[in-house]
Formats: sequence, structure tokens, C-alpha cells
Amino acid sequence: MSYILRRIVHSVILLIALVSFVFVVGRMIGDPALIMLGTNASDTALEQLRQNLGLNQPIWVQYYAFMTDILRGDFGVSFRYGFSMLPSDLLRAEGVPVMPVVLSRLPATFLLAGAALGFAFTAAILLGCLAAMYPRSWIDNLVNVISLASVSVVQFWLGLVLIIIVSVQLGWLPTGGYGSWYHLILPALTLSARPLGRIAQVVRSAMLDELSKPYVSAARAKGVPENRVVFVHALKNASIPIVTITGDELSALLTGAMLVETVFAWPGIGLLLIDSLQRRDLPMVQAGIFVIAALVVVVNLLVDIAYTLINPRIRLSSREGKS
Repeated sequence: MSYILRRIVHSVILLIALVSFVFVVGRMIGDPALIMLGTNASDTALEQLRQNLGLNQPIWVQYYAFMTDILRGDFGVSFRYGFSMLPSDLLRAEGVPVMPVVLSRLPATFLLAGAALGFAFTAAILLGCLAAMYPRSWIDNLVNVISLASVSVVQFWLGLVLIIIVSVQLGWLPTGGYGSWYHLILPALTLSARPLGRIAQVVRSAMLDELSKPYVSAARAKGVPENRVVFVHALKNASIPIVTITGDELSALLTGAMLVETVFAWPGIGLLLIDSLQRRDLPMVQAGIFVIAALVVVVNLLVDIAYTLINPRIRLSSREGKS
């Protein structure tokens, strides 16, 4: 338990440092008031908006107020939503909190990441096991080519190619959007390319090692069916590195879905962050990054705990001694 507690403390420190970095950099790269109102806005309107948003205060005052609100679970109000133009050419805040907006995008991101990981994991297990069953054969070579191509392909480019071929030329699937499983296929396939290749390589390597061990030869000598030997006995014992790489890929999917969501107009956190960055909606960016970072931390902790559930011989105390 001490290992888990230490990981939680380190994770909290990392989250604070990350949000602090985003806070400082976000206020150094541009004036949100000028971006929101445009270059034609009057000085009075700009100053009034800065006052309403608290941007006219020293940065350490803004940071102290920000961190105090974070401890209460308040990430502030959006710079984009909840403002209306008054006759006097001033802006007033209507107080739209950013965290509910960010959390409302989570289901779409979870659906996309889950579908991509599910397809990648299933395909990688099958390809990796087949390659291990027939080493140095044409099947093994084909799996290596597929996995290397999947890891090397640029997701942004792959998404555009799929849209041009499958959607525009063939007309089989919509070019983007959200609403049915038809809209999910292309972005999920695009996002699954990289994890498919990495997981397949790890499965192949781990299964080659397991299939060469004496207990596999003993099981085959007893007449156990080959499929059961490979997909039950050997795959279970090879699951530790597979779980590790799968957890890493899930974290990468959560953080790397921005481009895919942008290409396919998928209304997840990634698309929200890209749009918020363009509009300098700093509270929205800070809340979005905090949520994504917290999800990555939780996934990593779950992977650590899963080690002991898969293999009882592994204890957190032993992992603590190695860390």
C-alpha cells in the first residue's frame, strides 16, 4: 500500500505542476481580451473585460486565486461561453463554469478511445499469437509489416486518406460527426493504428518466450489442443507485458485523440481543447488538461494494481523495492 500511496502523492504533485505550467504559459502567449473582442474593440471595452475576468491583476494574484479555486473544485468560468454585449460596448460575465462543459465531452472521448483500444487489442492479440505460432514464416513476416506500418503511419494523414477513399469516393461512411456507430468507424480505425502495431509486437515477443518453455511442451505432449495451449495457458502467463503496453496505449489514446477528433469533427475533449486554444479560452484549456492528466494518472495506477490481480506472485512491495 505504501507504493500506491507514494504514487498518488507523486501524481498530485505532477497535476499541480502541470496546471501551474499551463496557467503561466497561457497568460504569456497572448491577451485573451484582445482575441475575444478583436483588434477593432475600444480600449474601454478591453479594459472592462480584463477587469471582469481578473486579467488586470498581477499574475501571482491570479495564480493564488486560481489555485484556491482549484482546491474547491472550481476551475472558473469560460472566456468564450456566457458573455453578452451590452449597449455600452462592455462585456459582463454570465458565469458559465468550465468543468461541466469539459465533463460533458468525456462520454464521446471515452467512446472513441474505448472503441479504438478494443479493436487494436483484439487484432493485436490475434496477429501476435499467429506470428508466435509460426515464427519466421510468411505469416510472421506479414504481421511484422502490418505492425511496423501501423506504428509508423501518421494518424492525421491516415484519417484524411480514409475520408477521401471511404467517404468521398466510395460513399460508404460519413466524413465526420457524431450520432451513430457509422460515425465511429473511421475515427476509431484511425486512432487504433498506433496501439495495434505496438501491442502486436509485444504480444509476439512475449508469446515466443512463453511457447518455448517446458510447460508448453508438456501440455502439447498430453494432447491439449493447440488453441488452448496458446490462447489460454501461454497467453495468460504472457499477460504482464501485454497489460503494461495496453495501459500505456490507453493513456496515449486519451492524450493523443486531439488530432483525430479534429479531423472527424468528433465532439470530445480533444476537439474542445483545440477550439479553446484557438480562442484563448484559458480556463477551459486548464480544466481540459487537468481532466486528461487525471485520467492518465488513474489509468497508470489501475495498471499497477492489475499486475497483482493477473499474477499473484507479484507484490507491490517487490515493485516498490525496484522503483
